[in-house]
Amino acid sequence: MRSGRPTRALLALSVSGLLLGAAGCTTHDDGPTVAQLARSAADSVTVAAQQDPAARSVAASRALFRASPGAVVAPASDSAAVRDAASAARAAHVPLLLTDDGGRRSSTASPSTSGGDRVAAELERLGADWYQAEGDVTVDTDVPEQEAPDGGDAPEASGASRPATVVVADRDADPAAVTTAEAADARVVVMPDGVTDPAAAPDVVTTLHERADHPTVLVGTAFGDLRDPEWTVRAAESGWQLPHGGQRPFDGHRYVALYGAPGAPVLGVLGEQDPAATVRRAEGMAKEYDGLGDEPVTPAMEVIATVAAGDAGADGDYSTELPASTLEPYVDAASDAGMPVILDLQPGRSDFLSQAKRYESLLAKPNVWLALDPEWRLTDDQVPLEQIGSVSAAEVNEVSSWLADLVRTKGLPPKAFVLHQFRLSMIQDRSSLRSHPELDVLIHVDGQGSQPDKQATWKALHQDAPEGVHWGWKNFFDEDAPMLSPEQTMADVQPTPSLITYQ
Repeated sequence: MRSGRPTRALLALSVSGLLLGAAGCTTHDDGPTVAQLARSAADSVTVAAQQDPAARSVAASRALFRASPGAVVAPASDSAAVRDAASAARAAHVPLLLTDDGGRRSSTASPSTSGGDRVAAELERLGADWYQAEGDVTVDTDVPEQEAPDGGDAPEASGASRPATVVVADRDADPAAVTTAEAADARVVVMPDGVTDPAAAPDVVTTLHERADHPTVLVGTAFGDLRDPEWTVRAAESGWQLPHGGQRPFDGHRYVALYGAPGAPVLGVLGEQDPAATVRRAEGMAKEYDGLGDEPVTPAMEVIATVAAGDAGADGDYSTELPASTLEPYVDAASDAGMPVILDLQPGRSDFLSQAKRYESLLAKPNVWLALDPEWRLTDDQVPLEQIGSVSAAEVNEVSSWLADLVRTKGLPPKAFVLHQFRLSMIQDRSSLRSHPELDVLIHVDGQGSQPDKQATWKALHQDAPEGVHWGWKNFFDEDAPMLSPEQTMADVQPTPSLITYQ
């Protein structure tokens, strides 16, 4: 390892310095379309996220039934009629369709928006010979109204498509879609309260993995905000989950990590012991946070993969790139213990993307994530410790796009993408940062010094922060004055951080 210890002991943290720079909201990168990713029609992902429950009922029928001898129809606003209709539809193994206007077209409704017209069109598509009406319903159709068969007179759901997995955001909000799924012999799994991403729901991930060869239907308005439903389902089908369940790094999870470089105690506590002892120490540190918050706590490692150096080195970039083989024992030990590992890049005069690609073999593992440390991203006339570096949003976007593509092409679960920052100027044009469905972005506020200064840093970086980012906090054993205890970290740092590292 080259000489020169990266440290911030001489770097002052000032509120005036923090307020320099740009801030804003994350923009969205659409990425590949669902059509580009779709498998065969039988393996497709269908989303029924319309605001109107009647429209969702028809969408569920279209997704789950190729054909049907009939259907049961009820007005969405009549809960008693819907209950009766659900019993009849299940007994007859046919779809339950809802109308949003009693089936009667109002003077202002167009044919494309009338609930009765939707139902009539769906009856025609199904090739139905009859429909049963519950409640005050009139459907403008040539299909005759009659009572649905039940018991031994009801045929099996022979017109159903290959049994699907139906993920329902809210069972109470979509009784018709649930009934149609049960009538079609589909597997129904309900999202936990407050969770809107299937990849963040442990039971949903398990079910999608077990039924990876079945089509999937997502039902509920909550799914309307999913950036890429097709990819989300495909990621869940891998079955990989975080120690406390789910795949989304920061949805319902908190991490306590040791930071440093292998074999280099001066760079952080991670380097003070071998990989097995690092696992045990991280587990002990995380245990101190048990019961201090609502989220389960997972131990983790943040390993410096490229170390900012005091001399230029043979390649002239003022950065020591550790071989992947040097990092592998830590990655393997963490993997065996169910821990994530964050690879931290301090590129000197190099660039983040070039360095990230050096570690593609490690980043191709599901538990290995990536961090960029702009403090050490220098221009051609800068050296470590003499200037505080910075990075453009454009360069960050290059790395996030590359990492998101790696996740997608390798069939990996979502990854954490960590951006270290203790001055706004460290990430230039922050409003231009792109988001990707494959990545959870976290801004790691890693300033050191007095607690008032650190709190000022924390608050300043939150102002006009990119929408949807998560937050991290660093405790320094030697440089903080004083270092917060676990209880103080959870009480004093608000909102509570999703990632807490120790250096």
